[in-house]
Amino acid sequence: MKKAVYFFCTDYERDEVAPRVLDYSKGNYDLKLADFKFADRDVYEYTDDMGNLFSYVETDKVLSYDYDLYIPLLNKYFGDYDVAGVVNWHGGKNAPDKILTVHSTGDVVGKVFAPSNPIYLRNLLLAIEENRVKEGLDDFTTMTEATHWTGTIQGQDINLIDKYQVPIFDIEIGSTLESWKNPIAVCILANSLLRVFDNEKDPSLNDIKVLLCTGGMHFEESFSNIILNTEKPISIGHVLSGQWMVQGEYDKDENYQYLKKCVESISMKVDGIVFHDNIKSAYKNQVKKLGEELGIPVFKYKKLKNPKDLPL
Repeated sequence: MKKAVYFFCTDYERDEVAPRVLDYSKGNYDLKLADFKFADRDVYEYTDDMGNLFSYVETDKVLSYDYDLYIPLLNKYFGDYDVAGVVNWHGGKNAPDKILTVHSTGDVVGKVFAPSNPIYLRNLLLAIEENRVKEGLDDFTTMTEATHWTGTIQGQDINLIDKYQVPIFDIEIGSTLESWKNPIAVCILANSLLRVFDNEKDPSLNDIKVLLCTGGMHFEESFSNIILNTEKPISIGHVLSGQWMVQGEYDKDENYQYLKKCVESISMKVDGIVFHDNIKSAYKNQVKKLGEELGIPVFKYKKLKNPKDLPL
C-alpha cells in the first residue's frame, strides 16, 4: 500500500483553486472523515481499488505560507507517506494563463531542495494531460515549471524546506480568476490526484530515465514536453532556472556542492543533465563537472526534441 497526502487551503480569499478541487473530490469520491485533525482542521481519507491511501487535508493557509506551524505536524501525521502535494493557484507577474502545472519544491537561490520523486511527478503530469484531452479543455496547456517554493515570497524560512523528507509537489491551475474557477480544470486536477500511483498498476512506468534540467525560463516548454512525449519514458527531478542559478551564484566553485545537494534530493538515480543555451559558460562548466563526477551525459536542451536519440 502507498500513501499520498494533499493539502487544500479552504479560504477563498487566499486560494480560489484548492477549495473547488476539494469540494469536487468530496462530491465525487467516498471521502471518509479521519479520526484526527491537522492544526484543528479536518482530514479526509480515501482508499482506491489497489489499497492505496489518499489523505485530503484542510488548512487555513496555503501550506507553505505557515510552514513553521505545519512542519511538526507534517512529520507527526504524514512523515511515513510516499508523496505529498499542495493543491493551489498559480499566479505572478507575466505568468502564463490557462495552464495546469505540477512542479518540484525548493529554493534554488537559497540552495535548499525538498525531496523530489520523478515517477510521481510524471504520473501526475501524464494523468493531467490525459484528462485534459479527455475533457476537451483544448485551450489549456499541461506544464511543469522551475523548482521553487511559494513560502519564500511569504517570508518563511527556506531552511524548513527539507525538514519534511517526503517528496512534495505543487499542483496548480493558473493564472487568472477565470482559469481558477474553470469547472473543467478543477475536475481534471481532482481526478488526476488519484493517479499519482499509476506505476503500481503498470510497473513499466518505473523504468524511466531521470533528468536534472538547468537554465532556461521559469516555464521551459522543452522541459515539459520531454515528460509528456511518451516515445521514451523520461521525467525530471528538479528544474534550476537560469535566472535563479545566476542569483544563487552557481558559477562559483564554493557553490558546486549545492548542485550535488540538489541531485541527492532526487529519489532516483539521475541519468542525464540538460542545460539551456541561455546560461553562460561558467555555469555550463559547473554542470559538466557534475556530469563527469556522476558519470552521466550532459547535453543541450535542443536534443530533447528527439527523445529516442537522447544519450540515455
